[in-house]
Amino acid sequence: MRPISLTGIKPTGTPHLGNYLGAIRPALDLVKNYETVYFIADYHALTTIQDGNTMRDNIYKVAATWLALGLNPEEGLFYKQSDIPEIFELSWALSCFTPKGFMNRAHAYKDSVAKNEAKGEDLDSNINMGLFSYPCLMDADILMFNANVVPVGKDQKQHVEFARDVAMRFNKKFGEILTVPESLIQEETDVIPGLDGRKMSKSYDNTIEIFLDPKSLKKKIGKIVTNAQSIEEPKDPEACNVFALYKLFASPEQAASLASRYRAGGLGWGHAKAELQALLEEALGPARERYFHLRSHTEEIDKILAYGAEKARVKSKETMALVRQALGVF
Repeated sequence: MRPISLTGIKPTGTPHLGNYLGAIRPALDLVKNYETVYFIADYHALTTIQDGNTMRDNIYKVAATWLALGLNPEEGLFYKQSDIPEIFELSWALSCFTPKGFMNRAHAYKDSVAKNEAKGEDLDSNINMGLFSYPCLMDADILMFNANVVPVGKDQKQHVEFARDVAMRFNKKFGEILTVPESLIQEETDVIPGLDGRKMSKSYDNTIEIFLDPKSLKKKIGKIVTNAQSIEEPKDPEACNVFALYKLFASPEQAASLASRYRAGGLGWGHAKAELQALLEEALGPARERYFHLRSHTEEIDKILAYGAEKARVKSKETMALVRQALGVF
C-alpha cells in the first residue's frame, strides 16, 4: 500500500492564487504518490467564525474550490471534519496524554497572548478554550487516519511535531496503535508574489482571487506594480512582478519565450499583463465554470461530502476501536 497524506482545509474565506499555488495545487499533486485524505476543518474555524451563515457559505466555497480544481473524491477521502464524530472522541482521549506545556507553546495561542498583552487586554476573557486546545483536535485529525505525511508550511510544522510527540507517548504506553506522521514541506512554493511584489496575502490586500470573471481578472492584473520603463526598452523578466506570477503557471517553453521578448525590448507592461491574463484564463477558465456550477448546486456538494464521510467513518471506527480497547473503555 502507498503511504497516506492528509491535508486539512480551513473554511475561512475566498481562496486566491497564493492559496492555489502554495497549498492547493501541491496537495492535489500528492495523489500521484500517496493515498490522499482531504478534509474541511470546519470545527477548527469555530475559533474565529461563529456565525452559522458565514460558516455554511465558507464550507461550500472551499469544497467547490477544491472540487473544481481537480480533487477527485473517488481517488481518496474528502469529508467534513464535523461529520466524523470519532475525531472529537479521539481528541479528548489524546488531550489526556498531552502536557499543558504543549498548549502554552502553540504558535496560535502565543500569538493571541502577545496581541492581547500589547493591547493591555485580559487574556482570560479574550482567548477561548477552542484556540488553546486547538492542537489536540489537530492531533486527532492527523492520527485518526494513520497519516504518514502532512503537507504544511514552515510556520505550521509545529502542529505535526505535536502530533508526533503525542502519538509516541500513546504508543509507548499501549503499543504501536497510532502512526507517527512526518511533515511534508513544499519548499519551492513558499512565497507567491502578490500585486505589490510582497507575498500574496489577504492581510496585505494584494491578492488575485482564483475564480474572477475575465473583466475583474483584467482589472486585478492591471494593479500589479511595475516600473516606469518604456515599451521600447529591454526589460529584466526576473525583476518583474508580472513575470514572477506568469512563470508559476507557464510551461518552461512559454516562460522562456516570454522572457526573451522582455529582453529584446518592444514589450510593454500592458502586453505582459495581457499575456498573464491569457495564461490564467487557459489554466483556470474551465475550473471557474465548474466552481460556479457547484456554488449554484450545493446539493451536489452535500452528496459528495456525505459520500466521503461514509467512507471516512469506516476507517475512523476502526481506529477508535483500537484506541478504546487500549484505554479499557470499549
